[in-house]
Amino acid sequence: MATLKKEINMLNFIRKQFIDVIQWENPDEDTLVWRFPIADQEIQNGASLTVRESQAAVFVDEGVVADVFLPGRYTLNTKTLPVLTNLRNWDKFFQSPFKSDVYFFNTRQQLGKRWGTAQPVTVRDTDFGMVQLRAFGMYSYRIAQPDVFFKEVSGVVERYSGNDLETQLRNTVMTQMAAAFGTSNIPFLDMAANQVLLSQAMVEKLQPAFAALGLALESFTVESVTLPENVQQALDKRMSMNIVGDLGTYTQYQTAESIPLAAQNEGGLAGMGAGMGVGVGIGQAMAGAMSNTAAPNVQAASAPAADPNAKLAQLKTMLDNGLITQADYDSAKEQVLKQLLG
Repeated sequence: MATLKKEINMLNFIRKQFIDVIQWENPDEDTLVWRFPIADQEIQNGASLTVRESQAAVFVDEGVVADVFLPGRYTLNTKTLPVLTNLRNWDKFFQSPFKSDVYFFNTRQQLGKRWGTAQPVTVRDTDFGMVQLRAFGMYSYRIAQPDVFFKEVSGVVERYSGNDLETQLRNTVMTQMAAAFGTSNIPFLDMAANQVLLSQAMVEKLQPAFAALGLALESFTVESVTLPENVQQALDKRMSMNIVGDLGTYTQYQTAESIPLAAQNEGGLAGMGAGMGVGVGIGQAMAGAMSNTAAPNVQAASAPAADPNAKLAQLKTMLDNGLITQADYDSAKEQVLKQLLG
């Protein structure tokens, strides 16, 4: 009976397939971690391990990281597997096949990864006080410490892809962005000219967070920093006022801005319902606003008369920018000339 049992065990041993070559031949770009398929097989003592460039291999014994291999070709035995040998309490003369999970890691740079703010981030600004910013850009990273990445991120899985990691990395970026922008002391209006400095500030803040995951942050760029739409519209109007010229107050600018809308009605400005005389009156009121004499307040009444040449230049600018019609311009010009000639 004992002899028969030995023969059966010997047949099972002969039938069992032993692994003698371990390698990751055809990795795809998106896969970061791949477990070598061992199933019920065992690794032959003296088997060959091939780790290609941009790869790393990690032996894991019952969920515990053992030996890490960088690119090269290795013969597996107790000398090349010191940690696993210690975990298994093997002696130096151990010759039997063994079982161990083997994970390959893709250490190539993961390029062209996009990041962006799903919601505006509130930061302190020297010009506007508190502002909400949106930002977008790109970054690249690679697995620098496979053992740390295994412990902190991937764990015991058959395959782990870059898509599985993207959400976590983007959240890490957003966490650090408000701090980086808030401490940069760069006003929003100057951010476009200082995107390199912002990128460098982000790299300094993100590198420790990436390293804690076993990653190396290779590059990080800020491509665009924008304001929410309503804030951007207010800023656009402010810039438009600077282009048109100094109208004194924002109310005066809005009045001038409404003139071309009225001119689109039938009959132009006169078509507002009061005839040509009213149209001329509007031109006179506009000219009065330009000279700060039309508004009934003490400051306007006490202000010195504006230079007629400056008034004419402002009117010409408004005409060129489509804010008033030719008829409006001629009427206002006539009023200025009357004041000039008495």
